[in-house]
Amino acid sequence: MSWRVVVRPEAGEDVTEAAAWYDTRREGLGNEFVEEVLRTFDALAINPLINSRRHPRKNIRWRYPDRFPYRVIYEVLEEENTVVVAAVLHAARDNRHWRRRIKDQG
Repeated sequence: MSWRVVVRPEAGEDVTEAAAWYDTRREGLGNEFVEEVLRTFDALAINPLINSRRHPRKNIRWRYPDRFPYRVIYEVLEEENTVVVAAVLHAARDNRHWRRRIKDQG
């Protein structure tokens, strides 16, 4: 069974900003980052439930892309067979950043 993956606009902006930063470090590294994040999205479409829940009331989880210190933070909507990517943030970022997005999402 394949899950539908929906990327919120804010998460897309996270990826764009991080890729731009990586390109300042080495030409092409931003593209490598984007490709790795897309592979992570593909993995979520296959099995989003493999990662542990991180929120007491909502089905919030995260997955780390290979090679980059980022977290793909997502909510699993099991009844809708959907994964909603809320944020793609550096792993060292404070949890308040993604928690605020989840709260704003309703």
